Amino acid sequence: MHYIKYMKYLIIHKWFVFLAGLKTKAPLWNLIIHDWSKILPSEFIPYANFFYNQKLQNKENKDRFNYAWLFHQRRNPHHWQYWYLIRDNAPDFPMKMPEKYVREMVADWAGAGRAITGKWDVFTWYEKNKEKILLNPDTKTLVESLLETFKQ
Repeated sequence: MHYIKYMKYLIIHKWFVFLAGLKTKAPLWNLIIHDWSKILPSEFIPYANFFYNQKLQNKENKDRFNYAWLFHQRRNPHHWQYWYLIRDNAPDFPMKMPEKYVREMVADWAGAGRAITGKWDVFTWYEKNKEKILLNPDTKTLVESLLETFKQ
């Protein structure tokens, strides 16, 4: 049953990302394939178990989810973490994201919020979380401009 619940959420999330992406002018193809990797077993099963299976709320399941989240970030360039360069012998830094992925990222944030809360309240979420989101200055400027589309 938890797999069905997660699939339902995923479909709703993708629909709201699609609608938000029309507002941010994200490329249509990006909106169609958005979060494709979440149907792979390496992501789907840990996500479903973590969010929808109360029997599996333990450290092992949390670790599986963390790996799935890491895989998801590395597979999908609409996540800012994909563009954060971690270097061995120098300071880490955020690289500039291509515009099409910034537009999809903001749509993703808005769509996730709408799927979870029922509201287009991405601006409030961003204000609460922006210090943790490590963006290149040019990327941040574009993000904040796109967020105005959803400001209430």
